Amino acid sequence: MTESGDDNTLPEAVPAPRRRWSPQWVWLIPVLAAAIGAWLAVHAILSRGPTITIAFKSAEGLEAGKTRIKYKDVDIGEVTRIRVSQDRKSVLVTADLVKEAEDFLVKDSRFWIVKPRIAGGSVSGLGTLLSGAYIGMDVGKSGETVKTFTGLDVPPIVTADLPGRQFLLKAEDLGSLSVGTPVYFRRVPVGQVEAYALDPSGKGINLTLFINAPYDRFVTPDTRFWHASGLDVSIGANGLKINTESLSAIALGGVAFETPSTGLATPPAAPSGTAFLLAANREQALQNPDREVQPLRLTFRQSLRGLSVGAPVEFRGIVVGEVTSIGVEYDKTRRDFSMPVEIRTFPSRIRELFAPAERTQALDRKLSPGMLVKHGLRAQLRMGSLFTGQQYIALDFFPEAPPARVTARNGVMELPTVDGDIEELQRTVQRVARRLDKIPLDRIGLSLEKTLGTLDRTLSVSGDAMGQLNGKVLPETLKALEDLQKTLHSAEASLRPDSPMQEDVRGAMQEVRETARSVRALSDYLERHPEALIRGKEKDTP
Repeated sequence: MTESGDDNTLPEAVPAPRRRWSPQWVWLIPVLAAAIGAWLAVHAILSRGPTITIAFKSAEGLEAGKTRIKYKDVDIGEVTRIRVSQDRKSVLVTADLVKEAEDFLVKDSRFWIVKPRIAGGSVSGLGTLLSGAYIGMDVGKSGETVKTFTGLDVPPIVTADLPGRQFLLKAEDLGSLSVGTPVYFRRVPVGQVEAYALDPSGKGINLTLFINAPYDRFVTPDTRFWHASGLDVSIGANGLKINTESLSAIALGGVAFETPSTGLATPPAAPSGTAFLLAANREQALQNPDREVQPLRLTFRQSLRGLSVGAPVEFRGIVVGEVTSIGVEYDKTRRDFSMPVEIRTFPSRIRELFAPAERTQALDRKLSPGMLVKHGLRAQLRMGSLFTGQQYIALDFFPEAPPARVTARNGVMELPTVDGDIEELQRTVQRVARRLDKIPLDRIGLSLEKTLGTLDRTLSVSGDAMGQLNGKVLPETLKALEDLQKTLHSAEASLRPDSPMQEDVRGAMQEVRETARSVRALSDYLERHPEALIRGKEKDTP
């Protein structure tokens, strides 16, 4: 039992000494890798640039992951995504920019697609034929930061870093102008059109010009701008004149400006952003501004073919207004249609013809429409060109016109009118035609036919009489002519120097001379001895 008990005794467990943990160098590598990864992640997050969205009408030439965004030809980002907007009216381009471009994202920054273009007389974007299109950027000056932009359809003219000033032009229509159109001063290109947009009212176009320094100092508050596109053709007393700014302006258009003389040696320059009006041509631009406008109404009873809105209103060759509207009305009293024409006149253009000392209130009363109409002022439609058929309104005095007065309709004065030159000519022709219609041409024709018949018979009788004369009178006439010829021969023989008649005549002439000599001697003797008429001639003393 003792042995069995000894055999069942379990050995006593001896506790092993506890080992302390100590770091191993093998773990240093993953820890270091994790630290580097964390640092790279934090650095990537901190150095990550902004993400922007640009809306374009089309994504032509763009490709996610390849298309770059450049500012002054320096890469600042890349397109990462292209998608269609929810309203399907545009394309949304998402791009990641570098950290340094974060300050570029202001409200008036602009983005556009750079690709080959031909506009404004220049070719741009040829480098993209090989490298592909990219998105260009121009940094604005606003202080408001945004992340969403609307891309431009046409690349703008970047002048932010160029010396010069911007000006605003207001035009009725765009015409042949476009972005990049040159601006001329004395036919020298000094700037260009930066941008254009439709006026919010829809009544015109707003153009932004940039004039390079130092030419921008020539733009003053009195500067006039005009459309310099095409050819300016005028016919004057010296012949045909053709003016143009340049050959490129003929094909591509242009804007020109000039400052009228103001008497100041150095007029002040206009501040940046000053608005000007764009005139159609130089003549219109340099006209004195019409500060006074007098609307008038005219009523014609004739056709207005050839008259258009904008046609001039002239007073003896001086343009004093223009046509603003042309209409048609039914006159219930006359049961006929009348043609109302509304014009606007500029009284200052007539007033400027007088000396400053004569521009008084008395002159204004004399130039009032009522007084002028009283003295025979009337409106007349006249032909401006026989080639084009264009007509204009002429204001002139017609002393023989029937009396008339100025009336008012809807607050607008109405001037009396007279028939135009063409209408008067037509009426004269009609009067002549009516008089010709009254001539009894049929009866005149019958009388003329009878007269011609009588004349024919008379000529026949005369022919018979001439035949009889030829048979009876002609032989006797020939015989008389022969006798006359014989007489002439006899006279010729008698007048010969050796003819007896000539000798007798010479003898008679000698006797006449002797007789005259005797008479002269007798006359001399009686002059010396007048008493001989009583006593007779004394005998000669021996």
